[in-house]
Amino acid sequence: MSVAFLQPQWAAPSGVHAAFSLRSGGASAVPWNSLNLGLHVGDDPLAVRDNRARLRHALRLPTEPVWLEQVHGTDVCVVDGESPSTPRADAIVTRAANIVLAIMVADCLPVLLTTEDGSVIAAAHAGWRGLAAGVLENTVAAMETPSARLHAWLGPCIGLEYFEVGAEVRAAFIAAGDDAKNFRANPQGKFQCDLVAIARARLERIGIASVTGGQWCTAADPVRFYSHRRDQRTGRMAALLWREG
Repeated sequence: MSVAFLQPQWAAPSGVHAAFSLRSGGASAVPWNSLNLGLHVGDDPLAVRDNRARLRHALRLPTEPVWLEQVHGTDVCVVDGESPSTPRADAIVTRAANIVLAIMVADCLPVLLTTEDGSVIAAAHAGWRGLAAGVLENTVAAMETPSARLHAWLGPCIGLEYFEVGAEVRAAFIAAGDDAKNFRANPQGKFQCDLVAIARARLERIGIASVTGGQWCTAADPVRFYSHRRDQRTGRMAALLWREG
């Protein structure tokens, strides 16, 4: 089976390329089957490296992606030349050509950003902690471009119907200025959280009008997507972004 991926439909300019890997077409055994890209989830490292090589070949990537050590924080790594090995950050920005940005997810929201001329691109890992703490705002600030000139794409993440959170998570978002309407009380005394709606509102609040994507739920589709909330022990997908020279 060939490597499967989504092709983002957004207003990126010519020369800016993006993809989101799906879970089929790889070498990993159960429960990571099959295109797991994460080296930190207990899978055989040889299988993961094989999967990464398959993805690079399928997408004709110009270089090996910059894989981050994601920690659910708000730090942004700016890479315009030789990058450190596995930078510890939850977002990455570049102005250089042929540097492939990568964000790994299995329920958290990946966000891709580009300027309208493609001169600066960025990718962010927006789980609830990073999103509430300002990872998207930090990423846009690191791009050093007027936000009105940016386009954003929201990738697959856990959807409202599957993302149950406690009152403390709701309180953290509301304290940060997010709308309570993005949380729906459930019979268990907790709340269903709409990550996509929160991220879209935050991007629009900082001046980004061109925001697309966000229609896929990872937890609802075990054939195409990994979901940590659904399966616990599982693989990781990646949102990838790069620009031509």
